[in-house]
Amino acid sequence: MKLTEKRSDCPISSSLDIIGDKWSLLIVRDLMLHKSRTYGDFTKSAEKIATNILANRLQLLENNGIIIKLPYPDNKVKGLYRLSQKGIDLIPALIEIALWGDKYVANSDESSPFLKEVKKNKAKFLKNVMDKLTVDFESDTP
Repeated sequence: MKLTEKRSDCPISSSLDIIGDKWSLLIVRDLMLHKSRTYGDFTKSAEKIATNILANRLQLLENNGIIIKLPYPDNKVKGLYRLSQKGIDLIPALIEIALWGDKYVANSDESSPFLKEVKKNKAKFLKNVMDKLTVDFESDTP
């Protein structure tokens, strides 16, 4: 696993070296909400990520242990992406960013469906999502 070179020992700076671009956390978001995805699934997201950037970010996240790439059943060419335990542990931070964005940045009066659930009971939402993803991750690792 090739790790990203750190600019400093600051935990914020080191984290941003891996997830600080405008695409990486969207990939984590999609994996959080959809359990696992193929490369093609990511290209269909509303944000319209370019394929060269998507390939780069998937590789960066995989190299840094945030996601894992599994073989796709019955297709040796396709891969299936999932969050690793390290990626699952990012979810609380992602939820806080989403809540902040909903409060201060969003241009809509309508929250996304998952944020509605978060706002009802954040602790329950986090536990349910993280527990499910952890079970799925553990069932896929040898």
